[in-house]
Amino acid sequence: MERITVEIAKDWLTVADICEYMDVSTFVVTSQLRAGVLPAVKFGREWRVARQDFEDWINRQRRAAADRAGLGGGS
Repeated sequence: MERITVEIAKDWLTVADICEYMDVSTFVVTSQLRAGVLPAVKFGREWRVARQDFEDWINRQRRAAADRAGLGGGS
């Protein structure tokens, strides 16, 4: 399975950046942040996610889904 590379020219992503990239609502992203599933830091009321953490998270989620479906391939 080929690794996904997030092509966003920022080191730190906002909730809006992630929503746009994933084409999901802010509720979806903030629920992942509040649950601690997606690594982030909070500055006051604003969340920030390191681009590398976001990329790693996407690839872990993808690998887990493939493993559950029996498509992991063992690599």
